[in-house]
Amino acid sequence: MARIPDGMLERLKREVSVQRLAEARGVVLTKHGADLHGRCPFHDDRTPSLVITPAKNLWHCLGACQAGGTVIDWVMRAEGVSFRHAAELLVNDSLPQATASGSMSPPPKHSTVRKLPQTLARNLEDAKLLGQVIEYYHETLLASPEALDYLQRRGIGSEEAHPRFCAS
Repeated sequence: MARIPDGMLERLKREVSVQRLAEARGVVLTKHGADLHGRCPFHDDRTPSLVITPAKNLWHCLGACQAGGTVIDWVMRAEGVSFRHAAELLVNDSLPQATASGSMSPPPKHSTVRKLPQTLARNLEDAKLLGQVIEYYHETLLASPEALDYLQRRGIGSEEAHPRFCAS
């Protein structure tokens, strides 16, 4: 799986509006100086604690969740997906894709990265949560010929290494 270029990530952060993402989730925003305030959709917010700074295209919750960041962080939190998956969702939904001939084509509708199961809850026992994370990365590793080849070249491809270091 190819790495998402830094230029593409910067373009997403610059061109995709966090204000629009918040409004799409039903957040009602009011102007306070240069910032926008609203109720954070990521926790039971009774008073507006979400602050969006349009000039910097950043957001931060001053309430219970204390989360914040860029549009990619917003999508990660809102959709429960990895960084890569969030970036792919933003690319697919917001930026036109050029074909080999130079014309613009509609973006693909599906991510190449598997979405984490929604069973990950904030109050989950640490051991159970860790087990789910380990299982996810173990499956991802075993499904990647490139990663297995890399381990083999580093001398970590022996019969004993995989059960010891790669098993869940």
